[in-house]
Amino acid sequence: MPKREAPEINASSMADIAFLLLVFFLVTTTIDVERGITVRLPEWSEEPPEDLQLKQRNVFNVLVNAQNQLLVENKPAVVDDLREMAKDFIMNPTGNPELSEAPNQAIISLKNDRGTNYKTYIEVYNELKAAYNELWDEEAMATLGKHYSDDLPKAARDKIKKKIPFVLSEAEPTAFGEESK
Repeated sequence: MPKREAPEINASSMADIAFLLLVFFLVTTTIDVERGITVRLPEWSEEPPEDLQLKQRNVFNVLVNAQNQLLVENKPAVVDDLREMAKDFIMNPTGNPELSEAPNQAIISLKNDRGTNYKTYIEVYNELKAAYNELWDEEAMATLGKHYSDDLPKAARDKIKKKIPFVLSEAEPTAFGEESK
């Protein structure tokens, strides 16, 4: 009796099917992309920057040391209070001579220690940015009766940002632990 061969499965198109499945999953899968913090840096120049004469009352100093402690205007503070402190400084609703003269002259100076925890830096930065976002929204509601959002025309948003510009100056970090001495 002749030896019977085992039936074979034709697998010649398996590579094609695997390739098509791979392409399908690559095309249909969404990949989350972290955007990070959008910061516009000044253009590079070989010339030293000009000395600006700023009134000290228009500069809101925020310092984070290596122990992640916050010092605002040379006074200890907590991150949770930073947003309201920044809003009061920028708008100066009571006409306090120690706060900024006008929103378009207010400058927030943020300085960190090289030992500052990145999480703390982000929390502080987010609170300062949130202060501006709230001020822009309040201004949009007061002048236009609409929330400051992507729905607001660009010209209107630009007008609000001209009145209350986002000015955050980040100073060079100090050496590890230098600010906590």
